[in-house]
This record gives sequence, C-alpha cells and structure tokens, in this order.
Amino acid sequence: MSEPHPPIAPHPDIAPLAPLLGVWRGNGRGEYPTIQPFDYVEEIRFGHLGRPFLTYRQRTRSADDGRGLHAETGYLRCPRPDRVEFILAHPTGITEICEGTLVVTDDEVRMELDSTSIGRSSTAKLVNTLGRSIRLAGDTIDYRLRMEAVGEPLQHHLAAALHRA
Repeated sequence: MSEPHPPIAPHPDIAPLAPLLGVWRGNGRGEYPTIQPFDYVEEIRFGHLGRPFLTYRQRTRSADDGRGLHAETGYLRCPRPDRVEFILAHPTGITEICEGTLVVTDDEVRMELDSTSIGRSSTAKLVNTLGRSIRLAGDTIDYRLRMEAVGEPLQHHLAAALHRA
C-alpha cells in the first residue's frame, strides 16, 4: 500500500492567485445583439500542479432546462506580481489569449484582461476581441465578459456571480 502524497504547495509565482483555488458555482446572464438573452448556471474550478500557473476549467448550463451551453479550459499565469495571462481553449473552435493587470489587496483580487490573440478554426464564428473583468472579494467571484464578434462592436456579453463551493 502506498503512502498518500502530501498536498503540493502553489508555486511562489502564483501566490497572488492562490485565493482563486477551488470550486466556484453560481448564476449568470448572457446577452448579445445576435441572440436572445439567457440565464445560466456555472461552475469554475481553479487548481494547480505546483508549477507557475493555475489550471482552469469552466462549464455552463442553461438555467431553464439544464442543457450544456459552453465550456472553457486553460491556464492562468502570473508572470509579474501586477500582470496576468489567461490562456483558453473553447470547444467552438476558438482559442483566446488575454493579458492584463492584477491588483491584490487584503480584501480582493482584481484582474482586467484584454485579448492579445484570438485563434479560430475554419468553422468557428468570427470573434475579433474578448475582454474580461474578474473580481474576487471574500467567497464571491464576479466577472464581466466583453466581446466583439460577428460584425458587432465590442460590448457586454456575460456577467455572473459565483460562490465558493
């Protein structure tokens, strides 16, 4: 019988992001000129492997009927104490690299991210720009996502409040 491994401490480079570690669940609302507004339930998991990044997995379901809506997976990096990089893959054929500022105080962790690169498969919808505002205060993550896509200018698309599970 093998001995259980002790928990791995987060890498020192991601110490400012450590408050994000764990499972978060909550509700959100989406809107965009090309779709009907919708409500959703969401789960986000931030983990780590002892390396200088957090792992990220996100899943949403319709608040009306529980059907799957969206998913993202990727990594959150902290190359400097005041900078973050979010590297994501979407099952819709989109890849996203966002970079921005990180502000950490005793009361909150705040990130303002803008896309620096959007990749897309030949069948993916045209997404030009994404931006994310993420704020952790206590046991609540609030976020806003902005999008420029399918001929529409950059504007609000999603907002949610998630609580530590």
